Amino acid sequence: RGIAAGRAPSTRAPAFMPLARRTDLGDSAYAGLEVDVCGDLQRCLADTLAGGLDFLVAPLAHPRHRRPSAAAAASRDPSAPAPAPFARSDLLLNSAQWSSQVVGKTSPWIDADSPSAPYRADSEAALRQELGWAAHLSLHAVLLPPPRLLGAANYARIVCQFLGALSHTALWVRVPLVDPAVEAAEASTATNLTTNLTRRRVDPESLASAVDACTRRRLHDPFEAWAGLRAACEGHPQLGVCLHVGASLPGDAELARWIGEPVRALIVAEDAFTTNKRGFPVLPRRHQEFLTSMLRRNVQVVLRATGGDGDGASGAGGESYIGGDESRIGGESPGVEPTPAEAAAQAAARNEGRDGWNSTRRRWEYLVYLFRKIPDATEQELVEAGYRDYLQAPLQPLMDNLESATYETFEKDASKYTCYEEAVLACLKDRVSDDDAAAGKETVLMVVGAGRGPLVRASLRASARCGRRLRVYAVEKNPNAVITLQSLVAAEGWSNVSVIGGDMRSADPPEKADVLVSELLGSFGDNELSPECLDGAQRFLKDDGVSIPQAYTSYLAPVTCAKLWNDAKAYGDLAHMETPYVVKLHRCALISDPAEVFTFEHPNRADVVDNSRYAKLRWRRDPGSHAATMHGFAGYFDAKLYEGPAGNVHCSIYPPTHTMGPGGEPMFSWFPIYFPLRYPVHVPAGCDVEAHMWRCVGPSKVWYEWSVTAPDVGPIHNVNGRSYWVGL
Repeated sequence: RGIAAGRAPSTRAPAFMPLARRTDLGDSAYAGLEVDVCGDLQRCLADTLAGGLDFLVAPLAHPRHRRPSAAAAASRDPSAPAPAPFARSDLLLNSAQWSSQVVGKTSPWIDADSPSAPYRADSEAALRQELGWAAHLSLHAVLLPPPRLLGAANYARIVCQFLGALSHTALWVRVPLVDPAVEAAEASTATNLTTNLTRRRVDPESLASAVDACTRRRLHDPFEAWAGLRAACEGHPQLGVCLHVGASLPGDAELARWIGEPVRALIVAEDAFTTNKRGFPVLPRRHQEFLTSMLRRNVQVVLRATGGDGDGASGAGGESYIGGDESRIGGESPGVEPTPAEAAAQAAARNEGRDGWNSTRRRWEYLVYLFRKIPDATEQELVEAGYRDYLQAPLQPLMDNLESATYETFEKDASKYTCYEEAVLACLKDRVSDDDAAAGKETVLMVVGAGRGPLVRASLRASARCGRRLRVYAVEKNPNAVITLQSLVAAEGWSNVSVIGGDMRSADPPEKADVLVSELLGSFGDNELSPECLDGAQRFLKDDGVSIPQAYTSYLAPVTCAKLWNDAKAYGDLAHMETPYVVKLHRCALISDPAEVFTFEHPNRADVVDNSRYAKLRWRRDPGSHAATMHGFAGYFDAKLYEGPAGNVHCSIYPPTHTMGPGGEPMFSWFPIYFPLRYPVHVPAGCDVEAHMWRCVGPSKVWYEWSVTAPDVGPIHNVNGRSYWVGL
């Protein structure tokens, strides 16, 4: 749910159109404003909402609060007046406003891993106090400071304690896309080149690639700090990341790895913008592309107020200028006449505030424009939206009979049946010459696993197109689908089609076929028992007969997908961490390109048929590649339907060869398959990944086992099919 979902209505009309008018991008339609100083919270929030934004990111502690050290607090005179509370009263807003319109922000000075023991103790106490106050307010989320690059054990411990306290408040960790030290080195390099200075400088590339000898982690990669914190918290689903987008961006590969992480928001700073020829703020092209990519993936945007000091939201003395209203909120009472010097200072503050908000507002309007530029979702994308990153158990085709609605969904994928039609067309042309066709030669074609008849239709269309006569047998084990097939034969007048009810492995057709057509593939090629089924049906095929498909190959790639891993872990048992799932991958990033795993060919002419397989896979990564977190493997397939002189036809969900429809839309009958890992694996920069995959065949079931052996050795998953198997 978006943070603004269910928010209390504002009494002030928006100044311009909010992002929420787009309803096809989920939480991305909600955006916020971050301020560092907020003198009057009620006014600041009201003006933020009136400006078209949906929530405010504001400090939890009062801006005037000065926290005493632990030593000073211990030695305080009991008779002295009690210190002022560190935070504002919870009565300033109602509970709906606190929970849906405000994101709290911890004090920026907190460093729970400081080498100074007193400072560390004060930081720990302050962080606990502020998180406790956020939980009391029932805030939707709290924005935390970036973890230390060289380790944040104390920080992680406090975060874990809070997450384990059954609070519904999410924690968002601010992480810069580029380490400030690297960014400063880049700026220094640019300055030296501009001014032709020859003084010694720090090389940004050397700085960015420096590695700690003990942990093998890069010293100046903010992702490493985030990965360490998240690992220490065991990937808690309430722990997310907010990426701070500044003037410079890392390389495309570094940006892509964040897609699979639990990114909740992008915090867009003022220095990320440049000015166009007309004097308006715009984002550089790479920034635009990155923001657009993340907006498509349900990530919210937070605009940082001008200068980062809150002057665009709240002026000196608590004066608010977000809505352009100059009325005073804080400072002296209305009945006191200011001195000339005070009046001048107040006027300067008002002007500064107006200028700050005008700048912030122009940047916000640009983000609205960028958001609306995103093309509307296609009809297919709208249908698939409900399946994005949603775990589904693969079909059990031999144990279960599909429902009519499932058949209907599959039949909507015109691109798949176009491929089959082209494959049958090419096969008929190669097998029957024009002279034989003119003489009336008939080809026997058998569709095994005919379902409700789409492959029969495709084959008949191919026959009509090339003028080759067919005699068709449709074999189907589902008795309900057999009724549909028999009705089609009568309704369509298919005099050359005979329906045979029964399992293809035991059916007894009256004659052998020249062509055996099947659509028994799963997301991993063989995971719905296509090899076993087609080996059983192979006895229907003549010695020179052709199978469509002729072969298929599975592929596997290591993947970052925090959401999928958390969803599987949420079941709380071993079985769900050892079950492969069919998933429409969305918030996922491949760590390396897919590698070939298993290949099956049909007809299988081997003397001894053995469909068990083993593959040792090694993904060799570039030495300059960056660190990533591996949550499992994404699986695909590429099927060779037919290859011959008349044409080569493939059907594929393997990314480089993914089958596309006539309108450019991807084939959607199969989503990729996800093999989870019981524990996420940190893949250091430049390190290879090695894994092992087994396809095991027993008397009554088939199952997969898998394990990782590099960069770390992990457990073997699904031993003996204890958690998942496909019944024969």
